[in-house]
Amino acid sequence: MTARGNARSDATAPRVDIIIVNYNTAPLLVACLASLRSAPPAIPHHICVVDNGSTESIGGVIAAVVAEKWPDIDVVRLEANVGFAAANNIGIRRTSSPLILLLNSDTIVPEGAIDRRVERLEATGAVAAGPRLRDGTLSPEVSFGPMLSPLREAMQGIRVKLASGKTPWARRYIERHVSRERLVDWVSGACLLVRRPAAEEAGLLDERFFMYEEDVDFCASLRARGGRILFTPAAEVLHLRGGSFAASGTPISPLYDRSHVLFYEKHAPHWAPLLKAWLALRGRAIR
Repeated sequence: MTARGNARSDATAPRVDIIIVNYNTAPLLVACLASLRSAPPAIPHHICVVDNGSTESIGGVIAAVVAEKWPDIDVVRLEANVGFAAANNIGIRRTSSPLILLLNSDTIVPEGAIDRRVERLEATGAVAAGPRLRDGTLSPEVSFGPMLSPLREAMQGIRVKLASGKTPWARRYIERHVSRERLVDWVSGACLLVRRPAAEEAGLLDERFFMYEEDVDFCASLRARGGRILFTPAAEVLHLRGGSFAASGTPISPLYDRSHVLFYEKHAPHWAPLLKAWLALRGRAIR
């Protein structure tokens, strides 16, 4: 199929393609789309929903609701769940705008959040940017970090635990941590803005990652080609977290473990045997 927008050259042609992968999260997806429609970005944009093999009833409901409420939104229905990375790639290849926003279905996007991030991306010359994310309780998430290594993961884990804590000092620390714009090694794929040429040069997302770590790997590929990754609190997005798997009952841990091992095998193979041994000791051997 010809990518959308190839025949358009006027000033209203989309500058941002918003790619939303959905898997059995109809209510969350509708809320996400409603947020984008109630306070749409000022920048010309196009929305593409990739339904990643949802059950027939849910997939049909999504297609019908979107067709009725937002007929200009493109819906791609896949027959099977091909994984988060592969589904995003399908959406990317179907579109053609110079900027791509990978957006989780379990997000709510406030007015101006996308426009401010585009402004910061262009002002800094970064190839990708992530916003400050807040969860359903409005607590900040640690949605960026350093390249993975055992020590860095341990430090990141401490920050994540502090972010979920209730003590005033932990809240103050995390608020400070996520309140400064900076260049980072990776930003969360829950809401990742990237320049299309950079994404294509990196080969898009590695489809071997069915779920988890695909965003860290993607950012590593962008950086390997000289790209800079920006975290900016100038834009803020609500992230309700884990909607697809919470709704489906699919076990998360095996998917995460497989992606975790794959990441180390790809980027730090000397650590991969140790990770496999540690998982085996915890009864989570990778098969």
